[in-house]
Amino acid sequence: MKAKFDTRPIIVVTMGDPVGIGPEIVVKAMARNNFNHFCKPVILGDPLRLEAAKKCVGISPEIRVINDPSQGHYNGSCIHVIPISHLNPEKTRWGKPTRSTAAAAIRYITTAVDMVQRKEASAMVTCPIHKNAFRLMGLPYAGHTELIAERTGSSDFIMMMAGSKLRVALVTIHEPLREVPGLITPERVIRTIVLTAQGLTERFGVHKPRLAVSGLNPHAGENGRFGDEEKRILKPAIRRTLRKGYRVEGPYPPDTVFYRALTGAFDAVIALYHDQGLIPFKLVHFNDGVNTTLGLPLIRTSVDHGTAYDIAGTGKADPGSLAAALRMAADQVLHRRRTLS
Repeated sequence: MKAKFDTRPIIVVTMGDPVGIGPEIVVKAMARNNFNHFCKPVILGDPLRLEAAKKCVGISPEIRVINDPSQGHYNGSCIHVIPISHLNPEKTRWGKPTRSTAAAAIRYITTAVDMVQRKEASAMVTCPIHKNAFRLMGLPYAGHTELIAERTGSSDFIMMMAGSKLRVALVTIHEPLREVPGLITPERVIRTIVLTAQGLTERFGVHKPRLAVSGLNPHAGENGRFGDEEKRILKPAIRRTLRKGYRVEGPYPPDTVFYRALTGAFDAVIALYHDQGLIPFKLVHFNDGVNTTLGLPLIRTSVDHGTAYDIAGTGKADPGSLAAALRMAADQVLHRRRTLS
């Protein structure tokens, strides 16, 4: 009798900032959720930091060091970790980042990207890293996404915040508010619509997704009374994507469009800037929201929160977003397999 083929995808999870809440949420999420039913999770991180996190939270899953995903058991009996760093415990303090912790956090990310690109893993999930880590290392990236994009040779990607009730894609991300109007162009709006629609189909299994574009100004400009970006930029972009066959509507007033999506009218909202999209999203999905990057050649999901240095090492961190990110990564792998089959 032939052995049953194991179709569970290997998913690598970066531990995030070693002195932030990353190690804690990893330990909590792995101890509380049997992810092994649907994937093979492997942590890329530091075994000693995970052991320190175990003491903080008072739980005792075994931390098992492996050198390759093929060495894991994936039966829920332990947490598998590939040791990318070995930080000196006497020089590593919760909430106190250093050049060494920054370098380690970045190595977790680059190792994950390389493993997925070599097909040693099917997807990657990232725990939080502070932007100062890039500054400490003299790197120009604004965050995870830009580093991953450069390493994969990607220039066309967008950020989507996704939960069970609401999905929001962003035209601009980490930009000063005063600069946002000048950055919104028909081409950027069209690109966001197209990548969102393609991502929903290929990675979320949504057939012919319905999208709504949010206006920039109050009341979506009210026919130019409160601004002309809607008439001058957004409506032409929507018309062009409609001609390409995408199901997209708007621009709609920002104060109502998210509620309409929440109640089922749309599969996702195209928001024009960071806080326009993330405030309503986090109001609904504060503890279980997921950040996923669409347009990359690999599947990447992430927690939707930061390093929380103020509570690192206290045992207070909520692992809900990490658990949701891991489940979403596994689901995206399965949807992509179906799309390509």
